[in-house]
Amino acid sequence: MPEITTIDELATGAANSRRPKLVCLGLSAFDVTWNVERLPSGGGKSRAIDLQEGGGGMAANASVAAARLGADVQFWGRAGKDSAGRAMHEELTILGVNVDHFRLFDGARSSVSGIVVDAAGERMIVNFRGGALPVDPAWLPLDTVRDADAVLADPRWPEGAHALFTAARSCGVITVLDGDMADAAVFESLLPLTDYAVFAAPALAAFAGVSNTEQGLLFAQARGCRLAAVTLGEEGVAWLEGTALHRVPAFSVDVVDTTGAGDVFHGAFAFALGAGLPVAEAFRFSSAAAALKCRHAGGRAGAPGLPATLSFLRGI
Repeated sequence: MPEITTIDELATGAANSRRPKLVCLGLSAFDVTWNVERLPSGGGKSRAIDLQEGGGGMAANASVAAARLGADVQFWGRAGKDSAGRAMHEELTILGVNVDHFRLFDGARSSVSGIVVDAAGERMIVNFRGGALPVDPAWLPLDTVRDADAVLADPRWPEGAHALFTAARSCGVITVLDGDMADAAVFESLLPLTDYAVFAAPALAAFAGVSNTEQGLLFAQARGCRLAAVTLGEEGVAWLEGTALHRVPAFSVDVVDTTGAGDVFHGAFAFALGAGLPVAEAFRFSSAAAALKCRHAGGRAGAPGLPATLSFLRGI
């Protein structure tokens, strides 16, 4: 896809039906979310004021965010052939994501998350990552990766991510890594195949063994990725290009729920890169999409469309 240089050109491309083609690989989890006045501390009982159920997971949420923005997006992943797996498969289809290669396996157990969200939008998450999910990625249609504009993976299925990124590198397709918490060995394996590694701040600190942002990014970049970045919540996003540290501040919004904001950020970032935006504009665009998501409850419900995101940016 030809490079564009501004947000306005992105809008023009959308009007001309130029849809980035993306593949998102990794975790799909079934989320059960309780809304409470205050996050619980210690034992005892807490009263929930609302309850929601639906699909979640980093790469799966990113695929929904990209589809909402207008991408032609596939989700590649694994789940059990159980009630949670079937529900996730159906929901992604309804939300416009191609799930031809989201496989449900007999005898496997799907990933399920319990999420507690307080009145200020902060949350606690407990995740069961699933059981007996096959690790061999040989069934993935890797020969089709050449048709994508960008691919994104989270670290929850390292074997699949490694296969996807290897295939993408072989044909010059952009690779984006959602750097959530993972064993160091997973990052050591994937970073040499990664164009854009976008870490969550706790994950980068744990991997690098330092709390300093610039030192952590230098550590990650030295492991082979072309660009290392970190999301910093209310402080925005920072990244290294060579040895130069850059930042985009977070947008100020009335926060209802931060669940899924990082996933929306990653999906929007892959969308923007796939559409041809340069790095700084892609980070600004994805920051806006994540901010808009925080205005709404749920990990997916608040993922914005392209018109809303562009309107928000133009109003800044």
